[in-house]
Amino acid sequence: MNTALPPNKKRSEEITIQYFEFLDRHLAELINGVSIEMFELQHIANTLCVSQKHLIKIIQETSGNHPCHFYVQKILTCSKDLLTNSELTISEIARTLTYDPSNFTKFFKKYEGMSPSQFRQLQKAKSSP
Repeated sequence: MNTALPPNKKRSEEITIQYFEFLDRHLAELINGVSIEMFELQHIANTLCVSQKHLIKIIQETSGNHPCHFYVQKILTCSKDLLTNSELTISEIARTLTYDPSNFTKFFKKYEGMSPSQFRQLQKAKSSP
């Protein structure tokens, strides 16, 4: 990972970049089966060598939202990609992302306004000629 920044970059910007790189890498590891657990914010903060409170403060200051907001958005992006571009069942996608299938459906519906199966059907209909 290249974390070298120009001298004018602040430590808070460096931590923000590292946070987003960590999220992308961790979700890729989940999807590829390298990791089998979804990390909590505390674990991410520890990995970045900052306190959870400090991480929250920095991400809110540099990006305008709580770190969990971005974590949720990235999980949704991965979910939608898997629903659209894979043959995995919804239960398999849920387990890949460390969710119980019913909780995954609730999570997805809360943020997307439709169930994963409705989303998948909509995507299939959009791609059909």
